[in-house]
Amino acid sequence: MNSIAPIHKNSETWTPLRDKFMGWQCRVRQIAMRENLGRPDDAITPYAYSEMASEPLGQIVTVICKLQAHSKTPELQHIFKHTNDPAERRDKALQFLSETYYQKHREFSDVLTATFMPNSYSANALEKAGICRLEFDAYGHQFKLRCKVTKLRASHPNYQATWWHNLLFNPNLNSHIAILGFEPDWKSSAINTGIYATGAGEA
Repeated sequence: MNSIAPIHKNSETWTPLRDKFMGWQCRVRQIAMRENLGRPDDAITPYAYSEMASEPLGQIVTVICKLQAHSKTPELQHIFKHTNDPAERRDKALQFLSETYYQKHREFSDVLTATFMPNSYSANALEKAGICRLEFDAYGHQFKLRCKVTKLRASHPNYQATWWHNLLFNPNLNSHIAILGFEPDWKSSAINTGIYATGAGEA
């Protein structure tokens, strides 16, 4: 499905599962920035499965993006353009992202993104399937998210946010990468093994 994902609006419906997952994601990402130099761990790199597949395509490194009203993409761009020294960029990015960036989880879209090399088998398989499952298992938390998969165009705000975020940590990022968006269906997703969130949107 070679299309552009709609610009994700901040839904008025924050289901309990969405709230818990996004809060957890912000916590683990802040910890990664503060204590692990931004290196992604299992909380950030879920296993990706094509719909109905029993074997994963592999782990993918995900990014969460601010909603448009809270976008910090210009700040990420400024950090990158302020210096040509990759080490200084990384240090400034770690400082910026470890302070208050992840403090308010409701400032973030629930659409996760991930970058893939050109002609990536996994990216092509996920895009073709259109639906996938992302499985997170870290720090005593297990989430299984059923997601709609879309390929983002370079003009998409989540593409730009992901590109500049990753470029700060990888100055050799391939300019022809594909960035996919993963939009969870919270009513078809799960927390912990076998506990499904049907009806999670109810108060």
